Amino acid sequence: MKIWVDADACPVVIKEILFRAAERTKVPLTLVANHSIRTPPSRYIKFLQVASGFDVADNEIVKRLSAGDLVITGDIPLAAEVIEKGGRALNPRGELYSEDNIKARLNMRDFMETLRASGIESGGPPALNQSDRKSFANHLDSLLSKHVKRA
Repeated sequence: MKIWVDADACPVVIKEILFRAAERTKVPLTLVANHSIRTPPSRYIKFLQVASGFDVADNEIVKRLSAGDLVITGDIPLAAEVIEKGGRALNPRGELYSEDNIKARLNMRDFMETLRASGIESGGPPALNQSDRKSFANHLDSLLSKHVKRA
């Protein structure tokens, strides 16, 4: 198992949780972004810079992803591709995307896009809070614990 991070929009606090988890479990972690991101020195943590452009980082993650890998992303279309390829997708708020919920998430995303395109202000998501961080850390820990037990 490897962890891939759609790092362009990943909150710093989530990256810090991921850095600690990679060190603790020795699971390889790769952040993928189109701009430079500082990472702590570690043999388990890598950074992959891609060219700027629409979905370039997403496409690179999907290209390198293996079944069983975990992707951290808030991008619902990317999460759908990850699941289709046999990976797992966890968003920074701690929601684990699955075959059971991804279609509903895609439909809601498309509906909100339609509203915005018609000029209706829908606002953005609320700021990441302590409950979100805890949910993310708990889901991540659960996934990594299962992986470590199998290895």
